Amino acid sequence: MDKLDLLQGIARISVFVSLLLAFFLLTVKTENKLANRLFAWFFIFSAIDLSGFFIDTSTRIELNLEIFRATACLFGMPLFYLFVLAVCYSDFRLKWKHLVHAIPFVVVNLSFLPRIYLNDTDLETFLPSLNQMAEIYFIQILIEFQYAFYIVSVFLILKKYREIYMENYANASTSTYKWLFQITCVFLAAHFIVALKNIIRYSGFREVFLWANVLVGSIALFITCWFIMKALKHPELFRGVNSKLKLTKDILPKKNENTIEVKEHQDEVVDAQISTLKQYMAEKEPFLDPSLTIQELANQIDIPVRDLSVLINHKMDQHFFDFVNEYRIQKAMNILKDESKSQLTVLEILYEVGFNSKSSFNTSFKKYTNLTPTAYRNAS
Repeated sequence: MDKLDLLQGIARISVFVSLLLAFFLLTVKTENKLANRLFAWFFIFSAIDLSGFFIDTSTRIELNLEIFRATACLFGMPLFYLFVLAVCYSDFRLKWKHLVHAIPFVVVNLSFLPRIYLNDTDLETFLPSLNQMAEIYFIQILIEFQYAFYIVSVFLILKKYREIYMENYANASTSTYKWLFQITCVFLAAHFIVALKNIIRYSGFREVFLWANVLVGSIALFITCWFIMKALKHPELFRGVNSKLKLTKDILPKKNENTIEVKEHQDEVVDAQISTLKQYMAEKEPFLDPSLTIQELANQIDIPVRDLSVLINHKMDQHFFDFVNEYRIQKAMNILKDESKSQLTVLEILYEVGFNSKSSFNTSFKKYTNLTPTAYRNAS
């Protein structure tokens, strides 16, 4: 099979699969419809981008449409960035200000007007010089800067999301963060290959460039199929946090020159609060609720959530996530050592102590004991 035929075949399959996934995301029932729609449009624009591998440009109008189509790739990373925001923050909504993300697309197409879209030079004369025009170099450089900006922004969003989640939620499942982090890393690796392909374009090695295009098309198909498998296997991956939640470091009062007496009084208050909190955790066992949040715990012990967040995340130097899991693991250890409960399976125990995932339970248990639950039971 000719390399061009192979490339076009892979591209057609990739476009079909991308549009199929977009259709699935637009029609599937979910609480986070906005995230699904943004991701669907991301795949629609990916399909538009990939369609360039098999579009013919035999007339001037077709060439202009093809160039306009090629600029649509500038919507890819903004849509992915907005998608990540929609997944991470349950209260995220699109606003008019988000139209700012379309500026690169508008600027590029305006810059193409004089010498590309409105150029009436003969097609055979125009085509050989097209790739050497300053406008083409401009869009390629702009794409690289845009990609770097959005990929860094996404990693920063994920970092903050994970910190907020750890400080305010006790659900041991961090699958959303892991999935988004994996996607971002895959996109980063894929874009690196695309960037190398674009460099090869100007090297004069046409054969190598064609094979590089085949590789890019194959990677796009693989990534899309991977997304489909993830979406079907883990439909629960959309679990956002409230964007109004603040990190403890952002709500701590500024240091001041308090007297020794004031500091001692503050320490006494903190010690009393910690004692009350630990006693409540031991006696009432609120950690048995898999979906326990710091807000719910604050309501139960009648402490303002802001003060409780500072108490646990700053004064006790623990994330709320780790603080709660310590009690869960301790209770699991007691059950595993209890011979009268030897008939309980590890799966039954993890659900009993407040976990909702076997992998999360095993990871947390090993973190605190350096042993797997089964090994701990056998050693007891």
